Amino acid sequence: MEVALFATCLTDTFYPRVGQAVVRLLRHFGCRVCFPDGQTCCGQPAYNSGFHAEAAALLHRMTRVFAPYACVVTPSASCAAMVKHHGPPLLADNPPAHEAALRLADKTWEFNTFLRDQLNVDVAGLLRFEEPVTFHYPCHARELYSPADLQGWLRGNGHDVRTPVHADLCCGFGGVFAVEFPEVSGAMLDDKLTELAATGATLVICNEAACALQMMGGARRRGLPLRFKHLAECLAESLGLLEPAA
Repeated sequence: MEVALFATCLTDTFYPRVGQAVVRLLRHFGCRVCFPDGQTCCGQPAYNSGFHAEAAALLHRMTRVFAPYACVVTPSASCAAMVKHHGPPLLADNPPAHEAALRLADKTWEFNTFLRDQLNVDVAGLLRFEEPVTFHYPCHARELYSPADLQGWLRGNGHDVRTPVHADLCCGFGGVFAVEFPEVSGAMLDDKLTELAATGATLVICNEAACALQMMGGARRRGLPLRFKHLAECLAESLGLLEPAA
């Protein structure tokens, strides 16, 4: 199967190791991975800021960049949700562009759901954890997979998975929300970190780069011994495709 990787802005800039893990895993499971050089942003930051015309232009460009590929896979639920659910309505006034956006939406997958639904990978059976783990469920994942799905991917092989009191509690990032309402965002972050720390686990599975940035910064400021990893990193490490990282 030929797969095009949509790396996303934050993965490319802050978490390239996640991108490496995704590529190595897709190849391991039999995919031919392509990386379209012309890819940029899906338009989500502009969309969330109310600049819908600018977001539409970026999304339209993305439809052209990824047009040759049968599947598009991204490690970000928020970018996948933008492409699949919020993007096509932005181009509704341009029928050809709208059709292209619908085609892109139909073939775009969040990484974990692609493994499960397209490649039939038993993620839970392949993962190996040597320590208790907890997790953060990203808000944008609600349109793609459930907290129970995430727990199911983590619980295989008798792993000690510790569920926060409120499994779907937001970290307070929300794109420009964290900038425009820093006091509210900070209070939400404190609540989130308190619940994660209360589990007693120090490894947090977080499949969203923006959430990880928010929580890593907050944990560092509070002196909390929390580490954050994408599930792709953990799975690649479990299969010997990446060297373990702290």
